[in-house]
Amino acid sequence: MAKKFANHPGAKQAPAAALVYHHEEDSNPPLRGWPLVIASTLLSNSSALQKLIWNNAKFGQPKYAPGLDHNVPWRIKPDVIPLGETGPMLPLEEEYLITPKSADYKGRFTSIADYHELYKSGQATPLQVVEALLPLIRRDIGVKESKYAVAFIESNVEEVLQHAKESTERWKQGKQLGILDGVPFGVKADTEVKGYVSTMGMKVDKTVEYFNKPEEETCWPALKMQEQGAIMVGKMNQHEIGMDTTGCNPVTGTATNWYNTSYFPGGSSAGAGSALCAGLVPVAIGSDAGGSMRIPPAFCGVYGLKPTFNRTCSRSTSMCVIGPMTSTVADLTIAYRVMSQPNPSDPAQNLLSLSLPPSLSPSSTKKTLGICRPWIARADPEVLSVFNSCLDYLTTVKGYTAVDITLPYLREGQLAHAATCLSEAATEAFARNPSDYLKPLNHANRILVSAAAHTPATDYLSYGQIRHVIMAHLAWLWEQHPDMIVLTPTTPIAGWPICEGDEAYGCSDGNLSIKNMTFAWVANTSGCPAVSCPGGYVDAKQGEGRLPVGVMGMGEWGAEELLLSWAREMEGYLEVEGRMRPGGWVDVVGLAKGGVKE
Repeated sequence: MAKKFANHPGAKQAPAAALVYHHEEDSNPPLRGWPLVIASTLLSNSSALQKLIWNNAKFGQPKYAPGLDHNVPWRIKPDVIPLGETGPMLPLEEEYLITPKSADYKGRFTSIADYHELYKSGQATPLQVVEALLPLIRRDIGVKESKYAVAFIESNVEEVLQHAKESTERWKQGKQLGILDGVPFGVKADTEVKGYVSTMGMKVDKTVEYFNKPEEETCWPALKMQEQGAIMVGKMNQHEIGMDTTGCNPVTGTATNWYNTSYFPGGSSAGAGSALCAGLVPVAIGSDAGGSMRIPPAFCGVYGLKPTFNRTCSRSTSMCVIGPMTSTVADLTIAYRVMSQPNPSDPAQNLLSLSLPPSLSPSSTKKTLGICRPWIARADPEVLSVFNSCLDYLTTVKGYTAVDITLPYLREGQLAHAATCLSEAATEAFARNPSDYLKPLNHANRILVSAAAHTPATDYLSYGQIRHVIMAHLAWLWEQHPDMIVLTPTTPIAGWPICEGDEAYGCSDGNLSIKNMTFAWVANTSGCPAVSCPGGYVDAKQGEGRLPVGVMGMGEWGAEELLLSWAREMEGYLEVEGRMRPGGWVDVVGLAKGGVKE
């Protein structure tokens, strides 16, 4: 049966000139320490310098892309809607979802199923779990603050305890709401939760009206988790306003990469990546406009799903989506299914048809991986080694066929993506504080946002033309290879090393930022879903501890369950190779039972 979509771009192969991948080295000067402070101060007060930075970043280049002419329509949002049955939610009853892994499983992370078994057995209660967890994540206890707390920004402690007591009482009466009842989870600082200010990782300044307005409603994905009894234990730290991929935040503190503390955890969902790899929570809700729910999982050895555009909720953006990050694929599947239920009051989100796993999909075909070799070659050698090992396993053991593909505008499209994200960030900054839109921002983001404010409308529309060509070409590829998964590394680098001076004022390294998003941006520009999975580990160049390497699969609009099925096979590969837990991992269940110390 042919798939049906609304707002489909139409399947059209891109012009030959657009398919030639030409890499260019970027020339954005890296800044940190006092040079960053001085540059930020000068730029904040000079329109001419802001325009110079914009031009130096080559944000005007996409409109000259080969083969791009006035006949190409521009597309502002990648809002393709897979059509069909929209519900009910797929059940959470598959054996692998509800069964904990064996106690002697190597590299075992605590899962949703583990918490469920804990409560069912009576060995500990949700209240005991929360009481063990809060001292680790609270940021309001001064000198007693745990080394793990930097992954979070704020917890409404009394509310968290109340929800834990209610869950404990439900379990006591045998009226638990399901597998998520009593399971702790966190939400990124930029995502709405009632009663919390969505600080976006900015320094709270009460003279700015924005910081005096707690959210009146909880976003749909977090609300659905709470309705299942899951306990939102706190808002999670992030790279300020989501405008980079390191997680470095000199204002709220930089979350820790527990695999190697000399490396950043990745951004912008840095607190989520840190908390998941430390074992603090099994599920986190994040946002992703350029890899922010995939790069932190790649750097921190966990899993992240960037859903189809509008899948979990609608946002005032053309790039950003909300979705889950977890420690296991089973938990990613549970969280995704819960978060993506149709919202009757969201006219865009509630039209997306239910995503079906391959076993239930009437259109399921052979297992195909799309490989764009010149693009993948941009990855560092150690990353390529892990990627190639995973590809070999998938083709020789799991029955996938690898086909060579080409993708259009890989250089121009990435510049268009970056400029679009920054332009939307500048618009949001104006809305937050119209009288002085740069005031709430740190030095690095003042440079980025002030430059982005100079994006001409003509260039912004040319970015939409690039988007249309990419989407139409992807649609053409899926006509040729139904259900194909485009396979890449998640990021071409094995971790982002922390340099001296980064955490004092932040850092701005546009060249490495662009490189870090080499593979991630396509899913945001096209609106397609993508999953990042840990694929292996490599030696680090500094500090102690090996670094995880992520492998990413991108699917057609609505193909989340296909990707989750692929991720489960990737998880099997990691089990064979040997999953590693970081040295800083915490046994929250053991703490709740009173059997272990932090």
